[in-house]
Amino acid sequence: MIDPPKDRVREGFLETPAKPDSVRPVAPFRPPLITRVGIRNYKSIASCSVPLGPIQFLVGPNGAGKSNFLNALAFVSDALNGSVEQALRERGGIDKVRRRSHGHPTHFTIKLDLQLESGLRGAYLFEIGAGKRGSFSLKQEAGQLGNAYFRYERGRLVHSTEGLAPQTHAADQLVLPLLGGHETFRPLAEALRRMAFYNLNPARMRDLQDPDPGLRLLPDGGNLASVIREMTRGHRDEDFGMAVNGHLRAIAPGMESVSWDELGPKETLEFRQRVAGDQHPWRFPAASISDGTLRALGLLVACSQGAPDFPRRASLVGIEEPESALHPGAAEAVTDFLLMASRHVQIVATTHSPEILDHKDLTDQQVLVVESREGESLVGPMDPVSRESLRDRLYSAGELLSRSQLAPDPATTQQRVQLTLPMPGDRR
Repeated sequence: MIDPPKDRVREGFLETPAKPDSVRPVAPFRPPLITRVGIRNYKSIASCSVPLGPIQFLVGPNGAGKSNFLNALAFVSDALNGSVEQALRERGGIDKVRRRSHGHPTHFTIKLDLQLESGLRGAYLFEIGAGKRGSFSLKQEAGQLGNAYFRYERGRLVHSTEGLAPQTHAADQLVLPLLGGHETFRPLAEALRRMAFYNLNPARMRDLQDPDPGLRLLPDGGNLASVIREMTRGHRDEDFGMAVNGHLRAIAPGMESVSWDELGPKETLEFRQRVAGDQHPWRFPAASISDGTLRALGLLVACSQGAPDFPRRASLVGIEEPESALHPGAAEAVTDFLLMASRHVQIVATTHSPEILDHKDLTDQQVLVVESREGESLVGPMDPVSRESLRDRLYSAGELLSRSQLAPDPATTQQRVQLTLPMPGDRR
């Protein structure tokens, strides 16, 4: 391994020091993008309003609703990058998205409070209502950034900073993408568009891949070779070697490095791994690599997209079960990496792995507990007893999970939050 130059550390990457399997952060702290998430009537979530920090683990058993919380965040990004109709279609339509219950709610609401890197605070909210035969309408949409603001109800402007918003808008389309062309709201629109969400599929990463620009890793990792190609070009090659390859060695012992390769019209990955009895690492194609190693590599690359000079820098990375297909012994190294990566990109991850939660540096503020009761997902911080046990180091979060003693704080989950975005002059 080549030690990094002592006089040069590139901001935003994680350096691998002289000891091959140890890592330390060098990036300055980056404030979280989303400071609070409010959800009403989305899938199994009836109501929640919870804070987010630089890194948040959504913890709970299978079927509790962890993925539904993450999916609500992804819905915002999908709707802004495409359309509400497209985002709903990908999820099976409005009837699959709005919560099903005896109360028959016909709408769902998502509200995000934000703080941008510039220091500006803002918020964004929309409420989507269901109609007949799978139709939908945008009941309201509101946004605020600094002193600028807007709100639409059923396509008609109700409040706005003077001269920034048209008087009417299509009732089934979001207005923020349109306002994002204006310098006032562009930072808000871009930050929400650049959220990225992953449920990595080793089979897709193992296959020969069609070349693409490699500017953003696909949700299943299906263009991993193209992204690594772009990460290793020019001056970025050394950074990639120090960051991703160094952490891959920590998570998958014996793995020396990974590189991009071209195979006719396709792209693939080549791995170098130490083999007993041979001085030099052997080369293996992606087809010969385990699911766990491929998922680990995808995880490392996904989180590295928060680096300042990444082509399309991610503002938030959401990850489904980072521990999937990994040996439990690798959990500490995975958590190490996620905690370090959260210094340059906000991370939200679902997990039901005690090993992930056993990390000694994990705090109660980094855990949100998700519990299902009679088909309704309750989301909140740890209950007071669990919180004190963790703070007093009586138990780790993983031990509490294994003992089925992790529960959301009832003082939070028993509230039925009203999600609004007050505007100047709004009497309601």
